[in-house]
Amino acid sequence: MDALNDLLDGPRARGAFLLRATMSPPWSLLCADEAPLSVVAMMREHAWVAHEDDAPVRIGPGDIVLARGPDAYTVADAPDTPVQIVINPGQRCTAPDGRSLTEELSHGVRSWGNDPDGPTVMLIGTYQMRGAVGQRVLAALPPLVVLPADALDSPLVALLGQEIVKDEPGQDVVLDRLLDLLLIAVLRAWFSRPEAEAPGWYRANSDPVVGPALRLLHEDLAHPWTVASLAEKVGAARATLAQRFGRLVGEPPMGYLTGLRLALAADLLRESDATLEAVARRVGYGTAFALSTAFKREHGVSPQDYRLHRPAS
Repeated sequence: MDALNDLLDGPRARGAFLLRATMSPPWSLLCADEAPLSVVAMMREHAWVAHEDDAPVRIGPGDIVLARGPDAYTVADAPDTPVQIVINPGQRCTAPDGRSLTEELSHGVRSWGNDPDGPTVMLIGTYQMRGAVGQRVLAALPPLVVLPADALDSPLVALLGQEIVKDEPGQDVVLDRLLDLLLIAVLRAWFSRPEAEAPGWYRANSDPVVGPALRLLHEDLAHPWTVASLAEKVGAARATLAQRFGRLVGEPPMGYLTGLRLALAADLLRESDATLEAVARRVGYGTAFALSTAFKREHGVSPQDYRLHRPAS
Protein backbone atom coordinates (compact mmCIF):
# COMPACT_ATOMS: atom_id res chain seq x y z
CA MET A 1 0.00 0.00 0.00
CA ASP A 2 1.16 3.58 -0.66
CA ALA A 3 -0.04 7.07 0.19
CA LEU A 4 -2.28 7.28 -2.88
CA ASN A 5 -4.00 4.08 -1.80
CA ASP A 6 -4.46 5.53 1.67
CA LEU A 7 -6.51 8.39 0.25
CA LEU A 8 -9.22 5.96 -0.85
CA ASP A 9 -8.64 3.02 1.51
CA GLY A 10 -9.40 5.10 4.60
CA PRO A 11 -11.94 7.90 4.10
CA ARG A 12 -13.34 6.54 0.88
CA ALA A 13 -16.31 8.16 -0.80
CA ARG A 14 -19.38 7.41 1.26
CA GLY A 15 -22.54 9.09 0.11
CA ALA A 16 -20.61 11.36 -2.23
CA PHE A 17 -22.60 14.07 -3.98
CA LEU A 18 -22.88 13.24 -7.69
CA LEU A 19 -24.92 14.70 -10.50
CA ARG A 20 -25.11 15.23 -14.23
CA ALA A 21 -25.41 18.94 -15.03
CA THR A 22 -26.85 20.22 -18.31
CA MET A 23 -26.61 23.92 -19.06
CA SER A 24 -27.53 26.44 -21.73
CA PRO A 25 -25.69 29.78 -22.05
CA PRO A 26 -25.41 32.08 -20.34
CA TRP A 27 -24.57 30.28 -17.12
CA SER A 28 -22.11 30.62 -14.26
CA LEU A 29 -21.77 28.53 -11.08
CA LEU A 30 -19.97 29.64 -7.93
CA CYS A 31 -19.03 26.44 -6.06
CA ALA A 32 -18.65 27.51 -2.44
CA ASP A 33 -19.64 24.26 -0.76
CA GLU A 34 -16.33 24.00 1.17
CA ALA A 35 -16.00 20.33 0.20
CA PRO A 36 -12.47 18.94 0.51
CA LEU A 37 -12.33 17.73 -3.08
CA SER A 38 -14.53 17.84 -6.18
CA VAL A 39 -14.20 16.20 -9.59
CA VAL A 40 -15.67 17.85 -12.68
CA ALA A 41 -15.64 15.94 -15.99
CA MET A 42 -16.66 17.79 -19.17
CA MET A 43 -18.79 15.62 -21.44
CA ARG A 44 -19.99 18.09 -24.09
CA GLU A 45 -19.13 21.65 -25.17
CA HIS A 46 -16.69 23.90 -23.35
CA ALA A 47 -16.54 25.87 -20.12
CA TRP A 48 -14.22 28.12 -18.15
CA VAL A 49 -13.06 27.22 -14.66
CA ALA A 50 -11.29 29.51 -12.19
CA HIS A 51 -10.16 29.40 -8.58
CA GLU A 52 -11.28 32.56 -6.81
CA ASP A 53 -9.34 35.46 -8.37
CA ASP A 54 -7.06 33.38 -10.63
CA ALA A 55 -7.25 33.60 -14.41
CA PRO A 56 -9.90 31.26 -15.86
CA VAL A 57 -8.88 28.14 -17.79
CA ARG A 58 -10.85 26.80 -20.76
CA ILE A 59 -11.87 23.15 -20.52
CA GLY A 60 -13.41 20.97 -23.21
CA PRO A 61 -14.86 17.50 -23.77
CA GLY A 62 -12.89 14.85 -21.93
CA ASP A 63 -11.02 17.31 -19.71
CA ILE A 64 -11.22 16.65 -15.97
CA VAL A 65 -10.90 19.18 -13.15
CA LEU A 66 -9.99 18.49 -9.53
CA ALA A 67 -10.97 21.35 -7.22
CA ARG A 68 -9.35 21.22 -3.79
CA GLY A 69 -11.42 22.74 -1.01
CA PRO A 70 -12.39 24.52 1.03
CA ASP A 71 -11.73 27.40 -1.39
CA ALA A 72 -14.45 28.42 -3.83
CA TYR A 73 -14.19 28.13 -7.60
CA THR A 74 -16.35 29.08 -10.57
CA VAL A 75 -17.40 27.20 -13.70
CA ALA A 76 -19.06 29.22 -16.46
CA ASP A 77 -19.84 29.30 -20.15
CA ALA A 78 -17.63 32.39 -20.55
CA PRO A 79 -15.10 34.17 -18.31
CA ASP A 80 -17.23 37.32 -18.03
CA THR A 81 -20.61 35.72 -17.30
CA PRO A 82 -21.88 36.94 -13.90
CA VAL A 83 -22.52 34.32 -11.24
CA GLN A 84 -26.10 33.08 -11.46
CA ILE A 85 -26.04 30.01 -9.21
CA VAL A 86 -24.25 29.49 -5.87
CA ILE A 87 -23.56 26.03 -4.47
CA ASN A 88 -23.42 26.46 -0.70
CA PRO A 89 -22.25 24.06 2.06
CA GLY A 90 -24.47 21.01 2.21
CA GLN A 91 -25.00 21.32 -1.57
CA ARG A 92 -27.68 23.94 -0.99
CA CYS A 93 -28.32 25.66 -4.31
CA THR A 94 -29.32 29.34 -4.37
CA ALA A 95 -29.32 32.45 -6.50
CA PRO A 96 -26.75 35.11 -5.52
CA ASP A 97 -29.48 36.84 -3.51
CA GLY A 98 -30.09 33.70 -1.44
CA ARG A 99 -33.28 32.53 -3.16
CA SER A 100 -33.47 28.72 -3.28
CA LEU A 101 -33.02 27.18 -6.72
CA THR A 102 -33.01 23.52 -5.70
CA GLU A 103 -36.40 22.54 -7.10
CA GLU A 104 -36.15 24.83 -10.12
CA LEU A 105 -32.90 23.25 -11.32
CA SER A 106 -33.63 19.59 -10.50
CA HIS A 107 -34.67 17.40 -13.45
CA GLY A 108 -34.82 13.84 -12.18
CA VAL A 109 -32.36 11.31 -10.80
CA ARG A 110 -29.07 13.14 -10.21
CA SER A 111 -29.93 15.42 -13.13
CA TRP A 112 -29.62 19.15 -12.67
CA GLY A 113 -29.12 22.38 -14.57
CA ASN A 114 -30.76 25.42 -16.11
CA ASP A 115 -31.89 23.39 -19.15
CA PRO A 116 -32.52 19.62 -19.14
CA ASP A 117 -31.70 19.58 -22.87
CA GLY A 118 -28.79 22.04 -22.67
CA PRO A 119 -25.79 21.53 -24.95
CA THR A 120 -23.24 21.68 -22.13
CA VAL A 121 -22.97 18.50 -20.07
CA MET A 122 -20.75 17.98 -17.02
CA LEU A 123 -20.42 15.22 -14.46
CA ILE A 124 -19.75 16.50 -10.95
CA GLY A 125 -18.64 14.38 -8.01
CA THR A 126 -17.92 15.87 -4.61
CA TYR A 127 -16.18 14.24 -1.66
CA GLN A 128 -18.00 15.65 1.34
CA MET A 129 -16.10 13.82 4.09
CA ARG A 130 -13.04 15.43 5.65
CA GLY A 131 -10.73 12.45 6.20
CA ALA A 132 -7.28 13.01 7.66
CA VAL A 133 -5.44 10.12 5.97
CA GLY A 134 -5.63 11.77 2.54
CA GLN A 135 -4.21 15.09 3.66
CA ARG A 136 -0.76 14.27 2.25
CA VAL A 137 -2.35 13.83 -1.16
CA LEU A 138 -4.63 16.86 -0.92
CA ALA A 139 -1.78 19.06 0.25
CA ALA A 140 0.21 18.05 -2.82
CA LEU A 141 -2.48 19.34 -5.19
CA PRO A 142 -2.85 22.92 -6.42
CA PRO A 143 -6.25 24.55 -5.86
CA LEU A 144 -7.28 23.48 -9.36
CA VAL A 145 -5.96 20.58 -11.42
CA VAL A 146 -6.95 20.54 -15.09
CA LEU A 147 -6.14 17.20 -16.71
CA PRO A 148 -6.48 17.30 -20.51
CA ALA A 149 -8.55 14.64 -22.22
CA ASP A 150 -5.56 13.01 -23.93
CA ALA A 151 -3.83 12.40 -20.59
CA LEU A 152 -6.33 9.81 -19.35
CA ASP A 153 -7.03 6.71 -21.40
CA SER A 154 -9.88 5.27 -19.34
CA PRO A 155 -13.52 4.25 -19.80
CA LEU A 156 -14.39 5.46 -16.30
CA VAL A 157 -15.86 8.84 -17.28
CA ALA A 158 -18.20 7.26 -19.81
CA LEU A 159 -19.19 4.56 -17.32
CA LEU A 160 -19.86 7.12 -14.61
CA GLY A 161 -21.99 9.07 -17.08
CA GLN A 162 -24.10 5.97 -17.73
CA GLU A 163 -24.51 5.05 -14.08
CA ILE A 164 -25.07 8.49 -12.58
CA VAL A 165 -28.68 8.77 -13.76
CA LYS A 166 -29.73 5.27 -12.72
CA ASP A 167 -31.94 4.64 -9.71
CA GLU A 168 -31.34 1.01 -8.79
CA PRO A 169 -30.67 -0.89 -5.55
CA GLY A 170 -27.17 -0.18 -4.27
CA GLN A 171 -26.63 2.59 -6.79
CA ASP A 172 -25.07 5.01 -4.30
CA VAL A 173 -22.37 2.46 -3.49
CA VAL A 174 -21.73 1.82 -7.18
CA LEU A 175 -21.30 5.53 -7.80
CA ASP A 176 -19.05 6.00 -4.78
CA ARG A 177 -16.73 3.28 -6.02
CA LEU A 178 -16.71 4.63 -9.57
CA LEU A 179 -15.83 8.08 -8.24
CA ASP A 180 -12.99 6.56 -6.22
CA LEU A 181 -11.63 4.77 -9.28
CA LEU A 182 -11.86 7.90 -11.42
CA LEU A 183 -10.13 10.00 -8.78
CA ILE A 184 -7.21 7.60 -8.37
CA ALA A 185 -6.82 7.38 -12.17
CA VAL A 186 -6.76 11.17 -12.45
CA LEU A 187 -4.27 11.51 -9.59
CA ARG A 188 -1.92 8.97 -11.16
CA ALA A 189 -2.14 10.68 -14.53
CA TRP A 190 -1.64 14.12 -13.00
CA PHE A 191 1.34 13.21 -10.81
CA SER A 192 3.07 11.66 -13.82
CA ARG A 193 3.04 15.00 -15.66
CA PRO A 194 6.09 17.29 -15.34
CA GLU A 195 3.99 20.37 -14.54
CA ALA A 196 2.44 18.58 -11.56
CA GLU A 197 5.56 18.84 -9.39
CA ALA A 198 4.63 15.58 -7.71
CA PRO A 199 5.40 15.38 -3.98
CA GLY A 200 8.53 13.65 -2.77
CA TRP A 201 6.70 10.66 -1.33
CA TYR A 202 5.14 9.98 -4.75
CA ARG A 203 8.39 10.26 -6.71
CA ALA A 204 10.17 8.18 -4.09
CA ASN A 205 7.90 5.19 -4.73
CA SER A 206 10.00 4.37 -7.80
CA ASP A 207 13.29 4.49 -5.90
CA PRO A 208 14.76 0.97 -5.41
CA VAL A 209 15.49 1.63 -1.73
CA VAL A 210 12.98 4.22 -0.53
CA GLY A 211 10.05 2.83 -2.55
CA PRO A 212 10.02 -0.57 -0.78
CA ALA A 213 10.52 1.19 2.57
CA LEU A 214 7.48 3.38 1.98
CA ARG A 215 5.37 0.40 1.04
CA LEU A 216 6.43 -1.48 4.17
CA LEU A 217 5.45 1.46 6.38
CA HIS A 218 2.05 1.79 4.73
CA GLU A 219 1.38 -1.94 4.83
CA ASP A 220 2.02 -2.28 8.58
CA LEU A 221 1.82 0.99 10.50
CA ALA A 222 1.53 -0.82 13.83
CA HIS A 223 4.86 -2.64 13.48
CA PRO A 224 7.54 -1.31 15.88
CA TRP A 225 9.67 0.03 13.04
CA THR A 226 13.11 1.51 13.52
CA VAL A 227 15.35 2.88 10.81
CA ALA A 228 17.61 -0.13 11.36
CA SER A 229 14.82 -2.72 11.00
CA LEU A 230 13.41 -0.93 7.96
CA ALA A 231 16.84 -0.80 6.34
CA GLU A 232 17.35 -4.51 6.99
CA LYS A 233 14.02 -5.32 5.33
CA VAL A 234 14.90 -3.40 2.15
CA GLY A 235 18.50 -4.64 2.06
CA ALA A 236 20.19 -1.28 2.57
CA ALA A 237 22.55 0.21 5.10
CA ARG A 238 20.85 2.23 7.83
CA ALA A 239 22.70 5.42 6.87
CA THR A 240 21.91 4.92 3.19
CA LEU A 241 18.19 4.53 3.83
CA ALA A 242 18.04 7.50 6.20
CA GLN A 243 19.89 9.75 3.78
CA ARG A 244 17.95 8.74 0.67
CA PHE A 245 14.61 8.79 2.45
CA GLY A 246 15.19 12.29 3.80
CA ARG A 247 16.41 13.59 0.45
CA LEU A 248 13.57 12.12 -1.62
CA VAL A 249 10.62 12.31 0.77
CA GLY A 250 11.61 15.47 2.59
CA GLU A 251 11.47 14.09 6.14
CA PRO A 252 13.09 11.23 8.08
CA PRO A 253 11.57 7.74 7.95
CA MET A 254 10.32 7.83 11.54
CA GLY A 255 8.91 11.33 11.13
CA TYR A 256 6.99 10.14 8.07
CA LEU A 257 5.74 7.10 10.00
CA THR A 258 4.57 9.25 12.91
CA GLY A 259 2.60 11.46 10.53
CA LEU A 260 0.90 8.44 8.99
CA ARG A 261 0.04 6.95 12.37
CA LEU A 262 -1.47 10.14 13.74
CA ALA A 263 -3.40 10.77 10.52
CA LEU A 264 -4.95 7.31 10.71
CA ALA A 265 -5.67 7.80 14.42
CA ALA A 266 -7.54 11.03 13.61
CA ASP A 267 -9.52 9.25 10.92
CA LEU A 268 -10.46 6.38 13.23
CA LEU A 269 -11.54 8.81 15.94
CA ARG A 270 -13.69 10.65 13.44
CA GLU A 271 -15.23 7.71 11.63
CA SER A 272 -15.52 4.95 14.24
CA ASP A 273 -16.47 4.33 17.84
CA ALA A 274 -13.33 2.33 18.57
CA THR A 275 -11.89 2.84 22.05
CA LEU A 276 -8.74 4.91 22.43
CA GLU A 277 -6.86 1.74 23.43
CA ALA A 278 -8.02 0.01 20.23
CA VAL A 279 -7.03 2.99 18.11
CA ALA A 280 -3.63 3.11 19.81
CA ARG A 281 -2.97 -0.56 19.04
CA ARG A 282 -4.15 -0.14 15.44
CA VAL A 283 -1.69 2.67 14.73
CA GLY A 284 1.33 1.31 16.60
CA TYR A 285 1.20 2.98 20.02
CA GLY A 286 1.57 0.70 23.02
CA THR A 287 -0.90 2.54 25.23
CA ALA A 288 -3.69 5.08 24.98
CA PHE A 289 -1.55 7.44 27.03
CA ALA A 290 1.30 7.27 24.51
CA LEU A 291 -1.09 7.97 21.65
CA SER A 292 -2.73 10.84 23.57
CA THR A 293 0.61 12.51 24.16
CA ALA A 294 1.67 12.29 20.52
CA PHE A 295 -1.78 13.20 19.23
CA LYS A 296 -2.03 16.35 21.33
CA ARG A 297 1.43 17.41 20.23
CA GLU A 298 0.38 17.03 16.58
CA HIS A 299 -3.22 18.27 16.64
CA GLY A 300 -3.24 20.60 19.64
CA VAL A 301 -6.11 18.74 21.34
CA SER A 302 -6.49 15.41 23.08
CA PRO A 303 -8.01 12.48 21.19
CA GLN A 304 -11.11 12.71 23.41
CA ASP A 305 -11.62 16.39 22.61
CA TYR A 306 -10.95 15.75 18.92
CA ARG A 307 -13.63 13.06 18.86
CA LEU A 308 -16.07 15.17 20.87
CA HIS A 309 -15.69 18.15 18.54
CA ARG A 310 -15.04 16.16 15.38
CA PRO A 311 -15.47 18.17 12.17
CA ALA A 312 -18.74 17.68 10.37
CA SER A 313 -18.62 15.17 7.53
